[in-house]
Amino acid sequence: MAVTQGMIEKLLASISHPRTGQDLITADVIRTLSVDQGHVKMVLDVEEQDAQAMIPISEQIQTLINAVEGVTEVSVLLTAERKSDAPPNLKPNQGFAPPEHIEGVKTIVAVASGKGGVGKSTVSANLALALAKSGLKVGLLDADIYGPSQPKLMGSNGRPVAFNDQLIPIAAHGIKVMSVGFLMEENRALVWRGPILANAIQQMLHEVAWAPLDVLVIDLPPGTGDVQITLTQKTPVTGAIIVTTPQDVALIDARRAMDMFEQTGTPLLGLVENMSTHICTHCGEEDDVFGHGGGEAEAKAHGIPFLGALPLTRVLRETSDQGTPIVVAFPESAEAIRFVEIADKLAKVLKI
Repeated sequence: MAVTQGMIEKLLASISHPRTGQDLITADVIRTLSVDQGHVKMVLDVEEQDAQAMIPISEQIQTLINAVEGVTEVSVLLTAERKSDAPPNLKPNQGFAPPEHIEGVKTIVAVASGKGGVGKSTVSANLALALAKSGLKVGLLDADIYGPSQPKLMGSNGRPVAFNDQLIPIAAHGIKVMSVGFLMEENRALVWRGPILANAIQQMLHEVAWAPLDVLVIDLPPGTGDVQITLTQKTPVTGAIIVTTPQDVALIDARRAMDMFEQTGTPLLGLVENMSTHICTHCGEEDDVFGHGGGEAEAKAHGIPFLGALPLTRVLRETSDQGTPIVVAFPESAEAIRFVEIADKLAKVLKI
């Protein structure tokens, strides 16, 4: 039996909002809903005060829809961006301010991953530097608030200064860099929650003197949380790059990240397979520690460009730890050339 949107809406109408008691359709928390060949995807958008109580509701929705005959996949995203004074009975995509343009920035590329530990920040830094090598004006925003690593990767520990009500980004290896890591003590934990995080990202986008830039690369935190969803809602992101490793457990999370961007209407620019193979420092032998080719196969299955595969080597790790990414430290190395090739492919996708 084919699953229809009407069937899913009827099911949602049987679930009560934990605070108002209204059914979820009447309460107007369903921001987007799509049903296609057994694939059900939706975004629930609630007020901040309701976010915690809605977590078990979103899990209940997932369970109930999974039990519907004909459903093969369910994705339920929960975000808390709705304002408490928003008018009732809004249709999906209404009542939200349009994305706010960043003055002087032509292209915005988000680098994302479904999980941590896949080398997303290293890819972001070297990709930004490789784009700059081609003559583009490039900026790098470290949006990984809980784990800001770009100050370490880029070898920068200065503090941004303010001028004309804007922060001046740190200059590193010929590009502009901004990170919350520049604004806090190195070993101090950040204990901000979702809405504060989202506001911090918006400030680093709109209250920093980025202009003029051809490309702003945004190193996103791992996962599919408030920061990612808010960014795509409030910022005119040109598109997203997914970073994954080849093994199945990483690819599962990469699919979730791709699904999130699709649901928020953000184009997928391509996929990068990191740690595609390990190259021994002593003998040069390659060993597929995490498997090989999973990222390329996933990109093909998803119908998006495969931008390239990157090896796991000691020199790549050492140059990152030393604050001089390999594209700068050893520009003629095989690893640096891979990054330049990925940047070239990305530039062609972006037509810049």
